[in-house]
Parts: sequence; structure tokens; C-alpha cells
Amino acid sequence: MTEPSPVTQADPDSELDPSRAPLMDHLIELRRRLIWSFLALGVAFGICFYFAGHIFAFLVQPLVDAFGPGEGKLIYTKLYEGFFVELRVALFAAFFLAFPIIANQIWAFVAPGLYAKEKRAFLPFLVATPILFVMGGALAYYGVMPTAFRFFLGFQSNLGGIRQEALPSIGDYLSLVMHFILAFGIAFLLPVLLLLIERAGIVTRDQLKRGRRYAILIAFVVAAVATPPDVLSQLMLAVPLMMLYELSLIAIWFTERRRARERASGDADPA
Repeated sequence: MTEPSPVTQADPDSELDPSRAPLMDHLIELRRRLIWSFLALGVAFGICFYFAGHIFAFLVQPLVDAFGPGEGKLIYTKLYEGFFVELRVALFAAFFLAFPIIANQIWAFVAPGLYAKEKRAFLPFLVATPILFVMGGALAYYGVMPTAFRFFLGFQSNLGGIRQEALPSIGDYLSLVMHFILAFGIAFLLPVLLLLIERAGIVTRDQLKRGRRYAILIAFVVAAVATPPDVLSQLMLAVPLMMLYELSLIAIWFTERRRARERASGDADPA
């Protein structure tokens, strides 16, 4: 009569927990994507630092036009300010230069976990985001900043025999330009935000239509916070925000009709 074989117990340390293995794979993949993104940003920073003078000359052109030919100047009051301005200019430009690669790395990390229909739904937002941001930044650079700078420089005058003259520092000017471009660029992403929250089922088009009056109020509050404290700049941001809100409602109406046609044809997106 043979003796029963002893029951063997698995060593808890012999194998990796199956629930932990996918997490480790995701972390390794995330690290790889982050490394490529930082490398792209570093290379772009090196290129932009080499051309920092040319980039700053482009950014300062609206002020040159506002002052007039041969008029005005930029000063710096700290010995190291000029160097750090070039660093900030290079980093600011490097982010825009490296953004396509960074966005590609984000997409490469997220896309494998999406269904085909989810990829088709998400990809247009990824493409529209930089386009809308550039449109907002272009409006700030070519439209808002020249108008605002001419308005600000209009306060130069003689006060009681004393010349009141604008002598902006390069650090303050760069901060103002970056503030304008980022404020208008981010504000122009409003359609992407509204379309995303509508697709997620958080709000509907009817709710957005009923909340139009509150949207107008929020647009002016955002414009008051995001722009310099002058009515002109605030209006030039609030009005496009309201227009973008209305365009978002039209875009949502088109997406609702498209989804209705898909449901009618039996190919509706369950999301």
C-alpha cells in the first residue's frame, strides 16, 4: 500500500502576483514614455536656447510696433536678469517645439488601453488641442497685445513738467507676453473641454443652453483674472470665450446627430 504523497504548498515568493504584473508593466511603460518626453524637451531647450535672442526678438515685436520706429527700450535692473530671461524664453519655446513628440508619447501610452471606437472618439480631441491653443496664442500676439500695448503707452505724457515715460524691464515684459499667450491659448481649449464633458455624460446640450447666462458671467470672471487689469484686454478675451461657447453648442449638436445616425444604423457607441 503506497503512502499518500504530501500536499505541496506554493511558495508565496516564487511567483509574482498576477494582479501586480500588469501594474509593473504599466509603470515601466510610463517611465519609458516620460524619458522620451524629457529627452525631447531637453533637445528642444538646447535648440531654443541657441536661438533665444531671435525668439525674444519675435516676442518683443508687438512692443516695438507700439512704440514706433526707433522709439522705446527695454531695460533690466538686475545683472543676472538678461540671462534668466533667455532661459525662460528657451524653456517657453521648447515646450511648443517638443509638444508634438510629448503628445505622441501620451497617445502611445494611452492608446493600447482603448477600444477602436474610443480611439476614434479621443483622437480628434488630441489633434484639436494644439490647433486651438495656437489659434488663441496667435490672437493674443497679433491682435490683443499690439492693441493693449498701444493703450498702455498712451499714458506717456508730461505731468507738471515731468516726463512720464514707459521703461519696461525685459523680465516683466516676458512675463506679460507669456501671460497673454497662455491665457488666450488655454481659453481657446473651451470647446475641447465642453465636448469632453458632454461625451462623458456629465452635462447635456440642453443644460449648457440653459446655463448660457452663467457662462457669460464666468467668461468675464475668467477674463478679469487671466488678463491684465484693464477693460480692453478683458473684453478681448471675454468676447471670444462667449463665441467659443456658442460654437461648442453647435459642435455638440452635430455630434449628437452623428451618434443618433449610428444608433439608427445599429452601430451606436455604448459610451
